[in-house]
Order: sequence, then structure tokens, then C-alpha cells
Amino acid sequence: MKPAEFKAWRKGMGFKQKEAADALGLKKRMIQYYEKGERDGKAVEIPKTVELACYAVLAGVYSYDGSPLK
Repeated sequence: MKPAEFKAWRKGMGFKQKEAADALGLKKRMIQYYEKGERDGKAVEIPKTVELACYAVLAGVYSYDGSPLK
């Protein structure tokens, strides 16, 4: 997932940065880094786990305990 795609996901969900952070279990600052694509001049990649969490939230899954989804 590229920074622009991440930002588009957040805006498409109607989330402010803090709301996206809460939904993904992250700090608001990480949302800012992911959207910018860098931190202190160094590239920041969006981890696969965060990308998958974005798709889970999009599908309405906010927590998962390992049991089969219904």
C-alpha cells in the first residue's frame, strides 16, 4: 500500500487521523508518517499487517479473536 492509497482509505472511511489511529490500534503520529511516506527524512513502509487491518476495518471487522467469522 502506498501513502496516497492509505490516505485515500482513511478519507474514504470518513476518518480523521485520530479516528483512523484508534480503528487500527496505532498512534496518530504513525498515521501521519504512513500518509507522508517518511519519518525524519527516511522512507516509511506501511506494514502488511496495517494494510490488512485497513481492509478489515473497511469490511466492518474491528477485532478478531481467532474464531471463525460469521
